[in-house]
Amino acid sequence: MKYDVILAGVGGQGVLSVASIIARAALDEGLAVRQSEVHGMAQRGGAVLAHLRIADGKIAGDLVPKGGADLIISMEPLESLRYLSWLKTSGALVTAAEPFVNISNYPDINEITSAIKSLKHYRLVEAVSLAKEAGLAKAVNTVMVGAASFFLPIKHKSLEKTIAAVFSKKDEKAVSANAKAFKLGQDAVILSDPGSKGKNK
Repeated sequence: MKYDVILAGVGGQGVLSVASIIARAALDEGLAVRQSEVHGMAQRGGAVLAHLRIADGKIAGDLVPKGGADLIISMEPLESLRYLSWLKTSGALVTAAEPFVNISNYPDINEITSAIKSLKHYRLVEAVSLAKEAGLAKAVNTVMVGAASFFLPIKHKSLEKTIAAVFSKKDEKAVSANAKAFKLGQDAVILSDPGSKGKNK
């Protein structure tokens, strides 16, 4: 098994946090993981790109080849479209629906959404509003881990355990809010595709 993920967003959105949670859960399951350094400007508002490779055997390199990604996880819709050349024909795109308008000529959001919806496999997630519903606006990245969980070769329980461990260093409120954010992200995908419910439990 080999599974390649591209993670995208802008600085301050928690792209690295998403990569770290997925990587840690994969390692806990005994899988091999290779993760690239972030490419782009990681300061707030700058584009961020990271590569994450997961396998049950040796991984040749850190970088996902173009046309080789099984999944793109994006914290922002425009950024998700930047990296479509990395996505396999059979690959999936999971992106937050809300735009992060960090440039003066940001395209019309309806055009961006239409482009995403033209893909064969995609999920648009109202991640910002779901994070607020979970009780922690900063939990957008955890919502996205939940939404992506149906596509990842990792058990949901492993991801939940990792999230609990990561946020236990803060306080009980953070643990509870992020656990809820993960579930809300999953629910958003189940609602858009009821067939997802039985996958990869």
